[in-house]
Amino acid sequence: MSEPRIVTIPIVIEQGDDGVWSADVQLRRGLEAHGEGDTEEDALEDLREALTGLFEEFSVSRELSITVAA
Repeated sequence: MSEPRIVTIPIVIEQGDDGVWSADVQLRRGLEAHGEGDTEEDALEDLREALTGLFEEFSVSRELSITVAA
């Protein structure tokens, strides 16, 4: 079994004029994930779910743990 590897990816989180929070991450050019919610925490949780779905879509075969923190 290989050593766990931690990859840190910058998250852009901001509140729009309409009061909705958004959290965005660009994994590479053309591959992004987006989350939104009524609070900053809701946007981060939505982003975590989006990342999980993205990784499942691309069939990431090894065990993966996603931690989203601002």
